[in-house]
Amino acid sequence: MTKILIADYEKCTGCRLCEMVCSVNKEGFSDPTMSRIHVIKWETEGLYIPMFCQQCEEPLCAAVCPVNAIQRDDELGRLTVDRELCIGCKSCISVCSMGGIGFDKRDKKVFRCDLCDGDPTCVKYCETEALQYVDSDKVQLKKQRNAAHKLHVALKGK
Repeated sequence: MTKILIADYEKCTGCRLCEMVCSVNKEGFSDPTMSRIHVIKWETEGLYIPMFCQQCEEPLCAAVCPVNAIQRDDELGRLTVDRELCIGCKSCISVCSMGGIGFDKRDKKVFRCDLCDGDPTCVKYCETEALQYVDSDKVQLKKQRNAAHKLHVALKGK
Protein backbone atom coordinates (compact mmCIF):
# COMPACT_ATOMS: atom_id res chain seq x y z
CA MET A 1 0.00 0.00 0.00
CA THR A 2 1.31 3.43 -0.95
CA LYS A 3 1.83 5.92 1.84
CA ILE A 4 1.88 9.69 1.50
CA LEU A 5 3.16 12.59 3.54
CA ILE A 6 0.40 14.95 4.66
CA ALA A 7 0.35 18.18 6.64
CA ASP A 8 -2.40 19.43 8.92
CA TYR A 9 -1.78 23.16 8.94
CA GLU A 10 -4.21 23.60 11.84
CA LYS A 11 -1.76 21.68 14.05
CA CYS A 12 1.42 23.35 12.79
CA THR A 13 2.95 25.82 15.27
CA GLY A 14 5.55 27.17 12.86
CA CYS A 15 8.48 25.89 14.96
CA ARG A 16 10.32 24.83 11.77
CA LEU A 17 11.91 21.85 13.53
CA CYS A 18 10.93 19.79 10.46
CA GLU A 19 13.16 22.01 8.30
CA MET A 20 16.10 21.64 10.64
CA VAL A 21 15.91 17.85 11.04
CA CYS A 22 15.40 17.40 7.30
CA SER A 23 18.52 19.36 6.38
CA VAL A 24 20.58 17.66 9.09
CA ASN A 25 19.37 14.24 7.92
CA LYS A 26 19.99 14.93 4.24
CA GLU A 27 22.98 17.28 4.31
CA GLY A 28 24.64 16.66 7.67
CA PHE A 29 24.14 20.25 8.85
CA SER A 30 21.29 22.58 9.71
CA ASP A 31 20.40 24.88 6.83
CA PRO A 32 16.72 25.58 6.11
CA THR A 33 17.51 26.39 2.47
CA MET A 34 18.64 22.78 2.03
CA SER A 35 15.54 21.30 3.64
CA ARG A 36 13.06 19.34 1.54
CA ILE A 37 10.21 20.85 3.55
CA HIS A 38 9.52 24.53 4.16
CA VAL A 39 7.06 26.12 6.54
CA ILE A 40 5.36 29.10 4.93
CA LYS A 41 4.31 31.57 7.60
CA TRP A 42 1.67 34.24 7.92
CA GLU A 43 2.66 35.52 11.38
CA THR A 44 -0.11 38.12 11.71
CA GLU A 45 -2.73 35.42 11.12
CA GLY A 46 -0.98 32.70 13.11
CA LEU A 47 -1.01 30.49 10.04
CA TYR A 48 1.81 28.09 9.23
CA ILE A 49 1.71 25.69 6.28
CA PRO A 50 4.37 23.02 5.73
CA MET A 51 5.10 22.69 1.99
CA PHE A 52 6.90 19.79 0.31
CA CYS A 53 6.88 17.65 -2.83
CA GLN A 54 3.42 16.16 -3.34
CA GLN A 55 4.75 13.17 -5.32
CA CYS A 56 2.29 13.95 -8.15
CA GLU A 57 0.76 11.08 -10.12
CA GLU A 58 1.55 12.87 -13.38
CA PRO A 59 4.53 15.04 -12.46
CA LEU A 60 5.21 17.98 -14.74
CA CYS A 61 8.72 18.15 -13.32
CA ALA A 62 9.54 14.73 -14.78
CA ALA A 63 7.87 15.59 -18.08
CA VAL A 64 10.02 18.69 -18.64
CA CYS A 65 13.33 17.20 -17.53
CA PRO A 66 15.45 17.10 -20.71
CA VAL A 67 17.66 14.26 -19.40
CA ASN A 68 15.00 12.15 -17.62
CA ALA A 69 16.69 12.63 -14.25
CA ILE A 70 13.33 12.49 -12.41
CA GLN A 71 11.82 9.04 -12.14
CA ARG A 72 9.10 7.35 -10.08
CA ASP A 73 10.04 4.72 -7.54
CA ASP A 74 6.87 2.62 -7.61
CA GLU A 75 7.81 0.67 -4.50
CA LEU A 76 7.59 3.74 -2.25
CA GLY A 77 5.37 5.84 -4.53
CA ARG A 78 7.89 8.66 -4.68
CA LEU A 79 9.75 10.68 -7.25
CA THR A 80 13.53 10.61 -7.20
CA VAL A 81 16.22 12.72 -8.81
CA ASP A 82 19.22 10.99 -10.33
CA ARG A 83 21.83 13.57 -9.39
CA GLU A 84 24.32 12.05 -11.82
CA LEU A 85 21.94 12.79 -14.71
CA CYS A 86 20.69 16.18 -13.48
CA ILE A 87 22.22 19.06 -15.44
CA GLY A 88 20.85 21.77 -13.14
CA CYS A 89 18.71 23.45 -15.79
CA LYS A 90 15.96 24.15 -13.20
CA SER A 91 13.15 23.37 -15.66
CA CYS A 92 11.54 21.16 -13.03
CA ILE A 93 11.60 23.99 -10.50
CA SER A 94 9.84 26.35 -12.88
CA VAL A 95 6.89 24.00 -13.48
CA CYS A 96 6.31 22.72 -9.94
CA SER A 97 3.18 24.48 -8.69
CA MET A 98 3.85 23.42 -5.08
CA GLY A 99 7.44 24.65 -4.88
CA GLY A 100 8.52 21.15 -3.93
CA ILE A 101 11.92 21.16 -5.61
CA GLY A 102 15.04 22.84 -4.27
CA PHE A 103 18.34 23.78 -5.84
CA ASP A 104 21.73 23.02 -4.32
CA LYS A 105 23.99 25.96 -5.22
CA ARG A 106 27.09 23.98 -4.24
CA ASP A 107 26.77 21.23 -6.85
CA LYS A 108 24.25 22.96 -9.16
CA LYS A 109 21.69 20.11 -8.90
CA VAL A 110 18.06 19.92 -7.85
CA PHE A 111 16.75 18.03 -4.83
CA ARG A 112 13.35 17.01 -3.53
CA CYS A 113 11.71 15.09 -0.72
CA ASP A 114 12.40 11.37 -1.08
CA LEU A 115 10.24 10.45 1.93
CA CYS A 116 13.44 9.36 3.71
CA ASP A 117 13.16 5.95 2.08
CA GLY A 118 9.73 5.37 3.63
CA ASP A 119 10.48 6.71 7.14
CA PRO A 120 10.22 10.53 6.99
CA THR A 121 12.42 12.20 9.59
CA CYS A 122 10.23 15.30 9.70
CA VAL A 123 7.26 13.20 10.85
CA LYS A 124 9.25 11.65 13.69
CA TYR A 125 10.19 15.06 15.10
CA CYS A 126 6.87 16.87 14.63
CA GLU A 127 5.66 17.16 18.22
CA THR A 128 2.18 18.40 17.27
CA GLU A 129 1.70 15.63 14.69
CA ALA A 130 1.00 18.23 12.02
CA LEU A 131 3.05 16.01 9.70
CA GLN A 132 1.95 12.43 9.18
CA TYR A 133 2.95 9.58 6.87
CA VAL A 134 -0.23 7.62 6.21
CA ASP A 135 -1.76 5.08 3.85
CA SER A 136 -3.06 7.00 0.86
CA ASP A 137 -6.52 5.39 1.04
CA LYS A 138 -7.04 6.72 4.58
CA VAL A 139 -6.44 10.34 3.60
CA GLN A 140 -9.82 10.82 1.91
CA LEU A 141 -11.71 9.35 4.87
CA LYS A 142 -9.78 11.58 7.27
CA LYS A 143 -10.60 14.67 5.19
CA GLN A 144 -14.28 13.71 5.10
CA ARG A 145 -14.38 13.25 8.87
CA ASN A 146 -12.69 16.61 9.46
CA ALA A 147 -15.08 18.38 7.08
CA ALA A 148 -18.09 16.70 8.71
CA HIS A 149 -16.86 17.75 12.16
CA LYS A 150 -16.44 21.36 11.06
CA LEU A 151 -19.93 21.33 9.52
CA HIS A 152 -21.36 19.88 12.74
CA VAL A 153 -19.69 22.58 14.84
CA ALA A 154 -20.89 25.31 12.48
CA LEU A 155 -24.48 24.02 12.48
CA LYS A 156 -24.46 23.61 16.25
CA GLY A 157 -23.53 27.28 16.65
CA LYS A 158 -26.58 28.52 14.74
